[in-house]
Amino acid sequence: MKKIFLSAFPVMVAGLFALKPAGDPLPIGSSIPGPEVKMKDISGKEVAFNDAMKKSGLLVMFSCNTCPIVHKYESRTVEVCKKALDNNIGVILLNSNEATRNEGDSYNDMKGYAGRLGYAWSYVVDNNSAMADKFGATRTPEAFLFDKEGKLVYHGAIDDNANGPDEVTRKHLSIAIDELLSGKNVSVKNTRSVGCSIKRL
Repeated sequence: MKKIFLSAFPVMVAGLFALKPAGDPLPIGSSIPGPEVKMKDISGKEVAFNDAMKKSGLLVMFSCNTCPIVHKYESRTVEVCKKALDNNIGVILLNSNEATRNEGDSYNDMKGYAGRLGYAWSYVVDNNSAMADKFGATRTPEAFLFDKEGKLVYHGAIDDNANGPDEVTRKHLSIAIDELLSGKNVSVKNTRSVGCSIKRL
């Protein structure tokens, strides 16, 4: 029995290291991490947060192609991203699933997925989950809304029900956008993101 445990121990340790944890979530009021770091967009261009920023702010969302919860949120993701753009808030989505690049989250898969949904904003590869680590992001989808000064005003879920739009009672991100645009203090600054874990190496 002891021999079996000892032989299995290296595998157990390797498994623990494969589950690399994220850092603490970015605190409200923080500046955008790595604003000038270029990431490969589905357009073929290299895009940084500063490039995506517009005069009223920036919406950063961690997403992917493969998560069932992301799929449930597809129409709502498109809706809130269009709302942001229509109100001069830039939009950039990041795919940080480094461990599943060969399982549906490759660059080419991203282009196909975004094309099917009609993305009119940047969707970039987060190499080695570097930005997910800087943001402390753990889920897909997970949103970070920044004001025109590049300060974080909202972090969390798109809304309060992952099952479907008909069961939503509060549209957290949309309300945060409305409050930001009206000059109000965002009333609910943090909510819990419900989704798939980001697949780090």
